[in-house]
Amino acid sequence: MKRFNKKDLFTIPNLMGYFRILLIPVFCYFYIKKQAYLLAAGIVLISSLTDLFDGYIARRFNMVTELGKALDPVADKLTHAALALCLAFRYPLMWALLALMAVKEGYMGIMGLYFLKRGKMLDGAMWFGKVCTALLFVVLLVLFFFPHLPLAAVNALILITMADMLFTLCMYIPVFHRMRKS
Repeated sequence: MKRFNKKDLFTIPNLMGYFRILLIPVFCYFYIKKQAYLLAAGIVLISSLTDLFDGYIARRFNMVTELGKALDPVADKLTHAALALCLAFRYPLMWALLALMAVKEGYMGIMGLYFLKRGKMLDGAMWFGKVCTALLFVVLLVLFFFPHLPLAAVNALILITMADMLFTLCMYIPVFHRMRKS
């Protein structure tokens, strides 16, 4: 198992990852406590832009680190979960999406640790995992930036996202099964 290098803690892309994580309670506070939806959305936009640029900077300036490879998806998952949690207070169906997200991410995490202990790893996300993440993030952003959509439209977006998440989970099960056999 690869170890993190102490000098990698403070690369610019990793600092951007920490910053994204630190923004989570800030946008949650403004969304839930202050109902300052536009301000919260602006903070999410800053977080999203930081997410876009940290990977680019890491690759462009040869700052890719093992820590960064782990930090970026953790920051993504925490951000997605926090966005969904904020939205669940407005849209009750979001609680079901959060539960499904917990099952999917829990399964992915457990299987990832199982294979990591055996010296195996997935070579990045599969196409269906990337589609699921992109769809989830787009839907969360749409709901975050447009808080006055009709409830029927909101529920349709949530149900589509849940269907894709369930599809993705079902697609990963045989991938992990094949890895276990090899």
